[in-house]
Parts: sequence; structure tokens; C-alpha cells
Amino acid sequence: MPFLPVTPEEAIASARDVYHGHGKIEILPKVLVRGLRDLAVAHTPGVGHVVRHLIAHPEALHEQVAKDNMIALVTDGTAVLGFGNVGPYVGMPVMEGKAVMFKLLAGIDCMPLCLSARGPSHLVDIVEALQPSFGGFNIEDVAAPACFEVMRELDTRLDVPALHDDQFGAATVVAAGVLNALKLLGRKAKDTRAVLNGIGAAGTATVKMLQAIGIGDILAVDRVGILRRNDDLAHAHWREIAESTNVEGLSGDLAIAMKGADLFVGLSAPRLVTPAMVRSMNADPIVFGLANPEPEILPHEARAAGAAVTASGRFDFPNQCNNVLAFPGLFRGILDSKARRVSLGMCLAAARAIAAAVPAPMLDADNILPSPLDGHLHAAVAEAVAQAAVAEGLARVTPAAGAVAEHTRHLRHLLAMRQEALAREGAESL
Repeated sequence: MPFLPVTPEEAIASARDVYHGHGKIEILPKVLVRGLRDLAVAHTPGVGHVVRHLIAHPEALHEQVAKDNMIALVTDGTAVLGFGNVGPYVGMPVMEGKAVMFKLLAGIDCMPLCLSARGPSHLVDIVEALQPSFGGFNIEDVAAPACFEVMRELDTRLDVPALHDDQFGAATVVAAGVLNALKLLGRKAKDTRAVLNGIGAAGTATVKMLQAIGIGDILAVDRVGILRRNDDLAHAHWREIAESTNVEGLSGDLAIAMKGADLFVGLSAPRLVTPAMVRSMNADPIVFGLANPEPEILPHEARAAGAAVTASGRFDFPNQCNNVLAFPGLFRGILDSKARRVSLGMCLAAARAIAAAVPAPMLDADNILPSPLDGHLHAAVAEAVAQAAVAEGLARVTPAAGAVAEHTRHLRHLLAMRQEALAREGAESL
């Protein structure tokens, strides 16, 4: 349901002067300290006994510390939320907001880490050094093309998984929306011609996800126009995408690419698509303008030009295509299966679970994606991801069928009870 836009004053006030201090998150102990004996058990000399035990039994570490449910949210501030390279300090509210979503929706504890890194190699070195403390890393707001180098190195050097959410978090949700849009319109992926504008981090991953769901006819477009193999393209990720797209070898700009297309996905910049471009597409096209805060074309403009289904990156339009639908459940499944790394297959499983969260009878042009507050969504995504990790041989443990979904629901229930208690205490103190 659309709502009034969030005002700057409302957003700024939300994390200022909360029930104590400032910011959206805090760290609370899980153990009670009601006297000196509890203190001695939780702190010293109790921790000495635990250290001695772990020296003799290092495999018991996961039974003694919070690492298995703790991830780091890492940014170097080079691509903060559409604002670009504004630095790690102002990236902190983005990381705190995301930490709230991880905890609220999937029960995952998060530590925001905004790093003053001296480039991609230094960033990788820092993350590798932090590995003993965390069960995984969510890499966020690291600019392309450096983000590709960072992720290649982390996949090689880490023993815990790292997910670049700007890539596969976004791509997973786009794939889910496309699956349901095609289902609603009675079309098949293999018969779909797609145009994707903006081949950065999210765009590169989205091309791969669209190919994974069966779309083979894709034109990838960036500021140099339609990407073609054998062209002298500036970036390695452009050259990689050019090798598997544009089978006809077309050249030209976005307007040329969109002629006769069935699907447009924009992960680029505002107002790049005109109603005339939409009218040049095949009948009843699907138009996902996902640039934020202003899309490539506003949904109502695309509809007026003939689009059958639209999606945007905004909550004040139908079909909000936001990675908050994916990353909580995706990482819950990763942690509960102790996956070694994140695969395309795990993201595809998440996309299919997101799509399935909207039952066929409820599908319509304004309802192709579930709400991120859907009580069943994140548990279903987590379960699907864990099972995919097991099937691909990436899991270190094999959860019983349904166990990951149940664990997700249990963690959400515990948090809800604590929040209700805090709300009651706050009301009583007024």
C-alpha cells in the first residue's frame, strides 16, 4: 500500500535521541549478572576455564561464542546509497539501518564496519584479518569495478562466506519479480528478449540471474551503448558480460536496444527511458525502472505508454523491488548451513522462494512481489538457500528439512517478545 513520502526531518529524528543515546542499534548481553558469582562465571575467572577448554577442543568454539550468528556489514564508503564516494563515516547510518533489517527479519546479529581502506587490496586484507570474529561478511556500497576484485579475493582467501549485496541481493529480487511477471502474463523466459541498462555491480549480477532463470536473449547497455563482444570495452566486467549477451551483435544506444524488447530492467540513472521507448517495445512489456530515488521512468508513465507490469525501487509505488526481500533470509540460510561461500544457485533458490511467496491467485500487475514484512517470507527463503547449499556441496552441516525455517521463525519470535517488553516498559515510564 503506498504511503506518504518519508521526510528528511522524520528520517533524521528516527535515530536521534532514542530511548538512550543515538543510533538504531545496540549490543545487549544474553546472560544475566545478578551478583558477583554470575560476574565471575561470565567474566573472570570463568572465561579462563573456557579458553583452556578451547585450547584442548578448538572445534567447540562454535558452542561458546556468538560467531555463528554474527556477521559484519562492511563498506569503504565509495558507493553509498546512490550518493557515490562520500566516505565511510556517512556510510554508517546505511549500515545501521541494514543491521536493523537483518535482526528484525532473520534474527541475525550484525556489526557495522565502515572502513578507511586505502583501496581494494587493503579492504580485503582488513576483512581477512577480521575473519575469526564473524560467521560471514556482507559487503556493501563498494564501488564498481573495485567491488569485483574485492569479491574475487575474498572468495579465495576467506573460510567464511562473503556476499556482495549490491550485486546478488539486488539481482535475486529482480529475478523473483521477473519470474512472477512472466507467470502473470503467461510467458516463458526462453521466449523473452530483455534489455538491461547499467552494467555495474547489480547489473552484472542481474544479467547472470536472468540467464539462470532461462532468459538467453539479453542486450546489456551502459554509457558506451550496447555492449558487444570484441569491442574495446574499458572494464573487465563489461567484457565478460559482452561475451554472453547480444547474440546478434547489435550496436547503438538504449533507444535502439529497447525496440522489440519484452523486458526492460534499469539499474542506472534517472529519466533515461522515455514513453516513446516503452511504446517501441513489444506489446504489453515488463518495465522495471529501479534507479533510486528517481527511476529511469516513473511507473505510471510506463503504464500509460503500454507497460503491462512495472516495478521500481521505491516503497510509494507498487512492486517495490528492494534487496531487503532477499538478504535477511539469504544470509540466514548461509549461516544455518555453515556454507563455505555464496553461489549463484543459492541466490536462484532464494529468488524462486521470494516469487513463491506470492500465490498464483494473488498475482496481479500491482502485486508481483511480497512485502518485506511478510511473516513467512524470510523463513521460506532461508530454508531454500540452506537446502541449495547442501545440494551443491557447499554446506558444512546438513539441517533437517524445515529446521532452518523453524529456526528463523523462532528467532523472530524471541525478538518480537523483547521488543514488546521494551515497549511496555517505555509506556509505563511515561
